[in-house]
Amino acid sequence: MPDTTLLLQMLVLLLVIGAFAGVLAGLLGVGGGVVLVAAFFYAFQALGYDGPQLMQICLATSLATIIVTSLRSVQGHNKKGAVDWTILKTWAPGIAIGAALGVWAAAQLSSTALQVIFGLLAITVGLYMLFGRPEWRVADQMPTGLGRAVMSPVMGFLSVLMGIGGGSFGVPLMSLHNVPIHRAVATAAGFGVIIAVPSVLGFLLVPVDPATRPPFTIGAVNLPAFGVVIAMTLITTPWGVKLAHAMDPKPLKKTFAVFLVLVALNMLRTAIWG
Repeated sequence: MPDTTLLLQMLVLLLVIGAFAGVLAGLLGVGGGVVLVAAFFYAFQALGYDGPQLMQICLATSLATIIVTSLRSVQGHNKKGAVDWTILKTWAPGIAIGAALGVWAAAQLSSTALQVIFGLLAITVGLYMLFGRPEWRVADQMPTGLGRAVMSPVMGFLSVLMGIGGGSFGVPLMSLHNVPIHRAVATAAGFGVIIAVPSVLGFLLVPVDPATRPPFTIGAVNLPAFGVVIAMTLITTPWGVKLAHAMDPKPLKKTFAVFLVLVALNMLRTAIWG
């Protein structure tokens, strides 16, 4: 049985992480995964669980929370008729295949390699949040045929390697292909479910050395982190929504983008120089 003091420290850190992720999700509409992976990494590392598969645990646990949050989001958006089910159904098979391949790749890679991948992708997401424009377009409609066959698994694959749902890549992709932003956000929540469900099932089967993983971890999914974060986001996401209506979230979104880039750069520094 793990030390009680260590469990209490872990609980406190997870409560803070969950509260922060919930507020950000409500305030900025930012997918929780991009915050959770980095937060889990530094929290577990601080608690002494800096094993060779730490990033796998962070990715898997983040994706487990996304199953719940994305399902809730899809239900809410669907009540408003905002989900584009044609896009969701036609892109789902490729995304699911990419997600499964992402789990396989993550299981083969070292934690350090996954840190580098996360850092590079997070910098890309942060820079798009900083400099992207709503009016940018590359086409008048979503890709079909070969374009969809290539892009859908790539989205699922990269999302798993970053531990995120469908928002960070799906919303920009749809927006650049002339899908209205509210419909893009709603449909991307569906992408999150398609990414998270098969990937978590796969991560539950990934063997992790019991000596280096946090307590109560099955496969690569840490159950206390999953449960506490879900509970806290249920509480704090509405707070973020209220704040979003009380202030202009655009400057805050730019500030978060800078914060994300700095976190990603620090992740790269840790991976490369230790």
